[in-house]
Amino acid sequence: MADPGAPAFVLADFLPYQLSLAANAVSRAVAEGSGYAARFGLSAAEWRVLAHVAAAGTPSQAEVASLAAMDKMTISRAVTSLGTRRLLDRRRDPGDRRTLRLSLTEEGARVHDHVAPRALAVEARLLAALSDDEAATLRRALATLAGLSAPPAAGG
Repeated sequence: MADPGAPAFVLADFLPYQLSLAANAVSRAVAEGSGYAARFGLSAAEWRVLAHVAAAGTPSQAEVASLAAMDKMTISRAVTSLGTRRLLDRRRDPGDRRTLRLSLTEEGARVHDHVAPRALAVEARLLAALSDDEAATLRRALATLAGLSAPPAAGG
């Protein structure tokens, strides 16, 4: 039974719900504005994998999952799809044969280089609705919430 003195739960006012709605709206705007979905047929997960691999060089699949804060199965499906479409190469790590290292193919780099500036332009258009101080505060607040929500480090 709910505590009669506790505030009522209102989903529309619940922070995780508000963040989810905002993230979905921003992701849709980037997908549409950058053309990664319509022009290249990429899902949001596939675009994120391409972007992380472009930034990291030759990360492992597990490293991409950690960087992207996405579950391993979603990353695995995205990597498989990108590999099938020859946008991503998967090679065994010579130091650890159990680990696959990911890298962009020439075509994957071309897609990334086409989409990335358009994604940044969408971001700039969205952030233009905020003052510079508001945008900086938003970024700090998101980083703080993400840090507070992260699981504790192993062994600590």
